[in-house]
Amino acid sequence: MTFPATHTVFNQVPDLLPYETSDDTSLLEGLRREGGGWAEDEVRQLGARAGSVEAQEWGRLANENPPVLHTHDRYGNRVDEVEFHPHWHDLMNVAIENGLHATPWQDARPGAHVARAAKFYAWGQADAGHMCPISMTYAAVPALRHNPDLAETYEPLLASTHYDFGLRIPTDKRGLTAGMSMTEKQGGSDVRSGTTTATPSADGTYTIVGHKWFTSAPMSDMFLTLAQAPGGLSCFLLPRVLPDGSLNRIQVQRLKDKLGNKSNASGELEYLGATGWLVGDEGRGVTTIIEMVNMTRLDCVIGSAAGMRNAAVRAVHHARHRSAFGAALIEQPLMRNVLSDLIVESEAATAAMIRLAGATDRSARGDTQETELRRITLAITKYWVCKRAPSHAAEALECLGGNGYVEESGMPRLFRESPLMSIWEGSGNVAALDSLRALAKQPDVVEAYFTEVTSAAGADSRLDDAIARVGKELADSTDMEYRARRVVELMALVFQGSLLVRHGDPAVADAFCASRLGEDWGGAFGTLPTGLDTAAIVARI
Repeated sequence: MTFPATHTVFNQVPDLLPYETSDDTSLLEGLRREGGGWAEDEVRQLGARAGSVEAQEWGRLANENPPVLHTHDRYGNRVDEVEFHPHWHDLMNVAIENGLHATPWQDARPGAHVARAAKFYAWGQADAGHMCPISMTYAAVPALRHNPDLAETYEPLLASTHYDFGLRIPTDKRGLTAGMSMTEKQGGSDVRSGTTTATPSADGTYTIVGHKWFTSAPMSDMFLTLAQAPGGLSCFLLPRVLPDGSLNRIQVQRLKDKLGNKSNASGELEYLGATGWLVGDEGRGVTTIIEMVNMTRLDCVIGSAAGMRNAAVRAVHHARHRSAFGAALIEQPLMRNVLSDLIVESEAATAAMIRLAGATDRSARGDTQETELRRITLAITKYWVCKRAPSHAAEALECLGGNGYVEESGMPRLFRESPLMSIWEGSGNVAALDSLRALAKQPDVVEAYFTEVTSAAGADSRLDDAIARVGKELADSTDMEYRARRVVELMALVFQGSLLVRHGDPAVADAFCASRLGEDWGGAFGTLPTGLDTAAIVARI
């Protein structure tokens, strides 16, 4: 008996690949606006490569084949090596060749940090995990400069565009990567409670003993770490291989089994009398390493913005090619509301991250006003943008329905990756309280913030009203710590709104102000009010 064929494929969405992750008006306009326009061709080329079939396959395989720790070699010698899928190294090589790590610190051109941020955003959409060691290598430089001798030796190698993986004497390699090792199991974000000790040696080095609970990228060539020295909590540089070629006494106890970020290794390090060099003064460890933390916080914002863009592109692509109830999904009013809202959130995040990159660039070149602005806007944006990423990823996934819940769609990997940036470098409460600390201890940052956001004064009454609400919130010191999240959220939204009103697409700015700056906004996606030009918004992807 013959049965009719039932497996006829129709109303399925064509593959998105290849596409250009840098084909992003908000990104490219911001790149030009913040002084990095000279790198636009490089950003476009890297974006085309990131969205290629090849690079997307690299990212998929690196995540499906996570790193493996080898504590010993075949003869029983301790080696503490991490083995990666070959495509991890392909991803790292492209990132370093294109200067996504420490290269801007050696680049005298204005806008170098902006160009790097745009590249980080574009290339990170191939795989988020490998951007962790890239980020920390970038961030290590300003902290390392607290010891000019160490900086002179290692900064050129950290900024080198050669990826040189493997355990060898750092100065014998063509390029280096750096990691950060602060968190201890009993302390978490309270790094001052660390119990790792640093004992001075006669040759000027220190002997480091202790256990670090989270160390990102334990395969790095060197780490910046905190330990209790005679003069108090201090910052140290620990290479994995010492100048004489012997392995430093650093052991990787295990790798973490994480929710996401699977391609990247995170581990627990044991310092068993490891040799370290002091970076900065004794007792100034937090002040020294916070230089590194602030740079990685910038990359948390960039990474979250990149994830939002990736998710929004995938959701819109699906809706354009999928029909239900007699019409394409993108033509249906409620779906268009959702998609528009996802795009608005994405473009607000992108505008903020590129402005922060511009502030970082000008701050690095001695602009004190931009330094003050960066101090507060980085703190509030790190809190808010990274906090929004998981709900954005979840909503974008849902736009694909059951197909979005399947690994082949790529959406589950985006979803698993999305909470990381909110946790890394200070979870929500830490970021919110750090914002309040800056406002209380550095009055100039308050002035810098209001100078920035009021530059859009008069352009949109809803923004003007929200700016006034920020002023009222800050003037009321009652229960400020209890209200920290609400205050910081409002400040971040006003910062984003001011950028969109001044520089963004009018339809996007209107939708943002109508929703995010309204006092009755509930925060759920797909609740944009009527009367907005959603057709113009979805046309931006």
